[in-house]
Amino acid sequence: MITLHAVSALVVLLLGPFQILRRRRDRAHRILGGVWAAAMVVTCVSSFWIRDGGFSWLHGLSIWTLVCLVAAIVGIRSGSVEMHRGFMVGSYLGTLIAFAFAALVPVRLIPQLLRSEPLIVAVTVLAVAAALTVLVVTVVRSQPPTGTRNSCPPVPTSSV
Repeated sequence: MITLHAVSALVVLLLGPFQILRRRRDRAHRILGGVWAAAMVVTCVSSFWIRDGGFSWLHGLSIWTLVCLVAAIVGIRSGSVEMHRGFMVGSYLGTLIAFAFAALVPVRLIPQLLRSEPLIVAVTVLAVAAALTVLVVTVVRSQPPTGTRNSCPPVPTSSV
């Protein structure tokens, strides 16, 4: 369960800045946002099976993050871009805080892995980053050129 949690959290951490900083809010944003939200749900839910000594404030953050994801989806579906943006950026910042705690406290698993198995950590991070790069490039390149419609193929012109 820890591996699933770590990989999904890595997807959230790496894909988040692309989603937040990319200017265009198009089909690619929606597809990659769905991937990001799914990874966030997996990260939050899997955290409940990681209980070193019981539940902690990190589990409370997981519950809050799930509530924020629902609020963000409700916000965008009701047309409130600001509400959507606020909850999504807030969810990402909460993930950064949880990651900082998990990475900087020496008794936590991430620092222990970095000391004992740095190659495994590096290969995992690079593999997830490579997979996300392929996904992002594929999704963004599948976008139709600006000013065209997805559902309408180009009208053929004839010289008759």
